[in-house]
Amino acid sequence: MRVPVAKRHMLVIEVILSAVLLAILLAPLTLSAGSIGGLDGRIGTLDHGEDLSYVPWPQRAVYLLGDVNCHQQAERSFFINDNQLPFCARDLGLLAGAVAGLALFILLGRRVSWAWLLALLVPMAVDGVLQAITDYESSNILRLLTGALAGTAAGYGAGMLVGNFFQRPDGEKGMASNDREVR
Repeated sequence: MRVPVAKRHMLVIEVILSAVLLAILLAPLTLSAGSIGGLDGRIGTLDHGEDLSYVPWPQRAVYLLGDVNCHQQAERSFFINDNQLPFCARDLGLLAGAVAGLALFILLGRRVSWAWLLALLVPMAVDGVLQAITDYESSNILRLLTGALAGTAAGYGAGMLVGNFFQRPDGEKGMASNDREVR
């Protein structure tokens, strides 16, 4: 028996997402304690390229990925080994949730209503909007949890989309019914 092509693609995505998550968690552990912090910046810009020039290349690559893709505000980030993580708490939750959501879809292969997945985005949206328009400041744990819910929805939804992309022309949904190709 062979694994269906859709599931093989999902597994590749799962491995990549898991490797990135692992790299984010390991980077601060593998550096000298207290050597990384104060990374506040802007999304979409390289704010700390020169500041991180002393960091070994594997960890530097992870921190530069965070530099371009995350605001990296220290007060909204977790610290491991007294080093700031390369991504903020919400982004960490989004990635961890995406890993979990895609893994759930790979294991279950059951489609759910898009409305249910959209509902999982609401807590993060409410938390983020309230912070943007009021003096409310949520905790990093709440940011992590709301990000994880939204990430789970994104990962599960991505699995459904990949499954749809590889749906057979005769309309049979091999991934949805957990069918496997036999060769």
